[in-house]
Amino acid sequence: MNKKILLVAVIVVLVITFYGLDFHHWLSLDKLKVGAKGFQQWQSTSPLLVGLLFFVFYVVVTGLSLPGAAILTIAAGALFGLFWGTVIVSFASSVGATLAFLMARYLFRDSVQGRFSERLQVINTGIEREGAFYLFALRLVPAFPFFLINVLMGLTHIKVWTFYWVSQLGMLAGTVVYVNAGTQLARVENLKDILSLPLLLSFILLGIFPLIAKYALSWFKRRRQAG
Repeated sequence: MNKKILLVAVIVVLVITFYGLDFHHWLSLDKLKVGAKGFQQWQSTSPLLVGLLFFVFYVVVTGLSLPGAAILTIAAGALFGLFWGTVIVSFASSVGATLAFLMARYLFRDSVQGRFSERLQVINTGIEREGAFYLFALRLVPAFPFFLINVLMGLTHIKVWTFYWVSQLGMLAGTVVYVNAGTQLARVENLKDILSLPLLLSFILLGIFPLIAKYALSWFKRRRQAG
């Protein structure tokens, strides 16, 4: 059997399994609140196993470009705390993104580059010269969906290692913000807790982070051009 056909078949089976087992229904804040206590009890008895399973599940979700990465990031904060939640999500999201990147490259790059080689020449040249900066800008300011960046970058000539480390670095700040929001959500027991200062600060950060990132990127770009 053709290797590409086999890979597509595996992806289809995993996606069908994901929806067939209703995993997508559990990737919501309501379900997170309902299952948090039971999950934490399981975690207290087998912390390494739970952390590993969460890591693998996150990699699968992001690698297959399935919905729910944002909820999983918040869940990591609620279940593992700020430090370990950030560590787990940072590596899992980067590994998953790289898997999606590699699958797009293996399945589609040759046909896309062959069909649109002339039109893509400028893009390929720019990626070879400043690919890391372009990717960092996209990761820092989420102007495009997470999965779309993975797929599109897979169609270019950017190196795999460059894609991985730039993605991990560029997504780190946003990961911390979302994981921190999860740590605060885990403390909400009644309506009064919604007005707590840490929780309000977390949601303020969620709102203004894209603006801060955009300003920082513009400043960095000006300094880079001046240098």
